[in-house]
Amino acid sequence: MAFGSCWPTDGTSVVLVVHVAKSWRSRLAIIELEDVHKSFVKAREFVEVLMGIDLTVAEGDFVALMGPSGSGKTTLLNIIGGLDSASAGQVVVAENDLDELSNRELARWRAATIGFVFQFYNLLPVLNAQRNVELPLLLTKLSGKQRRRNAQTALSIVGLDDRAKHKPGELSGGQQQRVAIARAIVADPPILVCDEPTGDLDRDNAEEILDLLQILNREHGKTIIMVTHDPKAADHAKRLLHLDKGKLVDEVAA
Repeated sequence: MAFGSCWPTDGTSVVLVVHVAKSWRSRLAIIELEDVHKSFVKAREFVEVLMGIDLTVAEGDFVALMGPSGSGKTTLLNIIGGLDSASAGQVVVAENDLDELSNRELARWRAATIGFVFQFYNLLPVLNAQRNVELPLLLTKLSGKQRRRNAQTALSIVGLDDRAKHKPGELSGGQQQRVAIARAIVADPPILVCDEPTGDLDRDNAEEILDLLQILNREHGKTIIMVTHDPKAADHAKRLLHLDKGKLVDEVAA
């Protein structure tokens, strides 16, 4: 069950829906990539990062993406999250064809649809945990009281309601990553995009973060795409994809 019901909304949710004919299977899909390519020119040399990616992710899935460095994992993640665009092919996420959105529409869509979690926490050191979590809501029409309430709810979900007034320097690495996850979910996006979320943590803290991601997936209905180099981290996902030299080479169901 999603936790959006915990947070009253201001009625400004993004409604930018591309209407396309869908099969029974694709009606369940929240992420659909068809023949996606990404390329660029570097030092007069044509470099193809992604080559013919076809991928369907169902709503509520938890997908781990593995592969050697330079295989295109982060590029693929950025395209799904709307931080980068494909050179060719179609990217449909949460019923929106990203290529058809203007820059302004894409920014609004991204804020409402995607929560980002990175290896490094990217918290502002001068703000306490609650204020850091509130940051994505500053561009909304929510009142200050509602922003604080939503931030408190998110911190409670990640188990840090008692650390709301602590600044990042007063928190452990694992706690800082929990704050970063709370920030990612504070606007109640349906999708979490996680790039090496445990890469800067020791094993115990990494396991706690992975357990938290599983809870967000299983109990709160979040669809999660996670890039990782760690096979133990990948074991927490429902699906395991391998990317090599810009191509999806195989898939393992957990």
